[in-house]
Amino acid sequence: MISVSAKELKNETGKVLRWINAGQKVVITMRKKPFAVLSPFRVDEVTKAELRPFEEAWKDIEQTLEGSSVAFSSLSEAMRWTRRRP
Repeated sequence: MISVSAKELKNETGKVLRWINAGQKVVITMRKKPFAVLSPFRVDEVTKAELRPFEEAWKDIEQTLEGSSVAFSSLSEAMRWTRRRP
């Protein structure tokens, strides 16, 4: 397993991604301590317990939207608000 610092990952992302694409697992360190592991994604490793059916996920989205309120009357009003300068 290869180990790289967070700074090396930032500066050499392409090289690290090529290693991962070749099947390597890469340990990311911060302050010389292991922080995370990057590894190739394998569809067969994703369990069905981690994935929800579309209908169930959409129902949660609709429930969340019902509990929210509209802050702007139109898209143009929202855009004006985001572009205002202090």
